[in-house]
Amino acid sequence: MRSDAVTKGMQQAPHRSLFNALGLTKEELNKPLVGIVCSYNEIVPGHMNLDKIADAVKLGVAMAGGTPIQFPAIAVCDGIAMGHSGMKYSLVTRDLIADSTECMAMAHKFDALVMIPNCDKNVPGLLMAAARLNVPTIFVSGGPMLAGRVKGCKTSLSSMFEAVGSYAAGTMTLEDVEEFEAKACPTCGSCSGMYTANSMNCLTEALGMGLPGNGTIPAVYSERIKLAKHAGMKIMELLEKGIKPRDIMTKEAFENALTVDMALGCSTNSMLHLPAIANEAGVDINLDIANEISARTPNLCHLAPAGHTYIEDLNEAGGVYAVMNELNKKNLLHTDLITATGKTVGENIEGCVNRDPEVIRPIENPYSEVGGIAVLRGNLAPDTCVVKRSAVVPEMLKHSGPARVFDCEEDAIDAIKSGKIVAGDVVVIRYEGPKGGPGMREMLNPTSAIAGMGLGSSVALITDGRFSGASRGASIGHVCPEAAVGGPIALVEEGDIINIDIDNHLLELAISEEEFAARKAKWQPREPKVKDGYLGRYASLVTSASKGAVLKSNI
Repeated sequence: MRSDAVTKGMQQAPHRSLFNALGLTKEELNKPLVGIVCSYNEIVPGHMNLDKIADAVKLGVAMAGGTPIQFPAIAVCDGIAMGHSGMKYSLVTRDLIADSTECMAMAHKFDALVMIPNCDKNVPGLLMAAARLNVPTIFVSGGPMLAGRVKGCKTSLSSMFEAVGSYAAGTMTLEDVEEFEAKACPTCGSCSGMYTANSMNCLTEALGMGLPGNGTIPAVYSERIKLAKHAGMKIMELLEKGIKPRDIMTKEAFENALTVDMALGCSTNSMLHLPAIANEAGVDINLDIANEISARTPNLCHLAPAGHTYIEDLNEAGGVYAVMNELNKKNLLHTDLITATGKTVGENIEGCVNRDPEVIRPIENPYSEVGGIAVLRGNLAPDTCVVKRSAVVPEMLKHSGPARVFDCEEDAIDAIKSGKIVAGDVVVIRYEGPKGGPGMREMLNPTSAIAGMGLGSSVALITDGRFSGASRGASIGHVCPEAAVGGPIALVEEGDIINIDIDNHLLELAISEEEFAARKAKWQPREPKVKDGYLGRYASLVTSASKGAVLKSNI
């Protein structure tokens, strides 16, 4: 056991004295030490229940013969951080979470780990740590929020943000907004649509790192507590069998995750996180593979913000395994891979019935024959950009319009809300990438303002920043190279015509090569927005979004 280095032998007597100070008994120290990595805090609604999840996990570990020992991971609420300088600190926590978990696990020689994340960056950050550490590990999330209900209809956080835009447009009263405010987020849990947190919790199942229901059982259901106990018990089985994260997170497992991603219509942030996790597992994911997988993978779900169904509905319909079973009808998955259940993918999904064909379309009757995310290229994004195709109205899949150029999110929002953006425009927000932001802010406020102003079916938004999973419409993000390093998006001028063709994976700036070269010759790097502190260090180390915005491994 790894923990023998701190529990066994004469040289470890000082170590045992410190365990004694913790109140641990000899009997506990003779059992495997299982680290319980818990992201509980009192500022993130998706994490306020994780203390209860951790308690249930610890019971499961103890019942199965292990000694559970809890330590924390930080978490940022993207919703509360949205629209101000705090959003610069969201994506950057992913690597901080991975690094700090590595430090704790290595320093204290845990034999195995149970990860308890829930919201946007904690799931990928802890998956990165799991792949890096490669000790037996299982995940159990805190679960999704129930949908809100306003005037008899289900709703969610994305509707709340769009209500602000509707108020600015004069189509919603103050009383209407206040009703949304009171009812949009009715319980603890990760926000109720297929946003980034729920995308990654569902993809944890698809990767094989969580038990069935990890991504979909609502946070307030007692079934979530039972799931946590089972995760605690299951980690002892994984430890006994020697099943480690890199045994599970293989190249084929990431292909499965991308396939499920396309079927579910997950957040575009998955195109940042899956490559970053794969990188830690020693697997290279070229984003172009996403289009190859999308071309053969039907989109089966239109969960909010793409449609009017929510994670609670996906759970009732059979969850992630029911989606995977539909995909397996056309042999779209690798089914012989080992998972954290101790069984193969094929064994896991066998007999998992689709109980609601309105929530999970049968594979013979999909929403579309291609997947929910598209990766685009062109002279404006030679190193790729991404769009959530399933949340784009048909008339915006192909669009040409004049560029309306802004060098930060705030200026764009002011223009949208003051009526300066009109139908047909292509809003360009740049210098918001991983280096330029720094931190690659999410653009939920401008996309919600566009939708709320009634422009969602006539205005596109392009950025080297990223989007919340709650964004919808022709929202094209992760434009690479970013403006801060002289990418073509830095060369766009007001009024330039931009051509978007999502079905053909193209994003083009309609100027000549000669004009491109002339603008490039005149471009000068800008002074960094932040030079000091963690953000300053991050900006100096972060790589391109097309590589998952991972940090440089050597300096």
